[in-house]
Amino acid sequence: MVRLRDLEQRIDDLKEQIRRSHTRLSLLSDTILSGGVGGARAEITFKNDLSGAFRLTGAVFVLDGAVQYNRQDDTEAGVLATQKEIPIFSGSIPPGDHTLQVVLKLRGHGYGVFSYLRSYRFEVPSGHSFTVGEGKTLALDVIAWEKGDVTTPVEQRPSIRYSESTRSGFTGPSSGPARPAPKSGAQGSVSGSMSVGAGSK
Repeated sequence: MVRLRDLEQRIDDLKEQIRRSHTRLSLLSDTILSGGVGGARAEITFKNDLSGAFRLTGAVFVLDGAVQYNRQDDTEAGVLATQKEIPIFSGSIPPGDHTLQVVLKLRGHGYGVFSYLRSYRFEVPSGHSFTVGEGKTLALDVIAWEKGDVTTPVEQRPSIRYSESTRSGFTGPSSGPARPAPKSGAQGSVSGSMSVGAGSK
């Protein structure tokens, strides 16, 4: 009888140990996902390097299928038209491969002999894949720029390029200089379209 009671007590002790182990595992998982230990982090920033010939009127950023930024603003003094740098995402993400999708909407901007540009509407879609290692922070700049030169048709100039830098941990200086994204995954996938808006001024 005594042995049976001892056995029951040991079973209860084991159950309690298992319950505590599950609790610690759950807390550890939450900590990792929140970026406290291990995990990974991404910092995504949009930079507008377009000239005054273009006004940004819309921007959508989708990270791994989730919309992180979506704003439309066609006013002269709007946030999109005046800000040269916009933070898009900063937080913990699972280590591994990720995909960022971007769609920028632009309109032409000009005065005098260049006032015809105001009737132009542009849409520039792009996609970029990147990988973040365990315990690393990836800084990703999404840069709107104009490719070509003065001889390049205006409808072919708006484009998007990417710049990455990685550092260990979640704080501290970059571990190396920014490196451009591979052409096959970034600029090669960029395409733009231009349309003339009827009656636009």
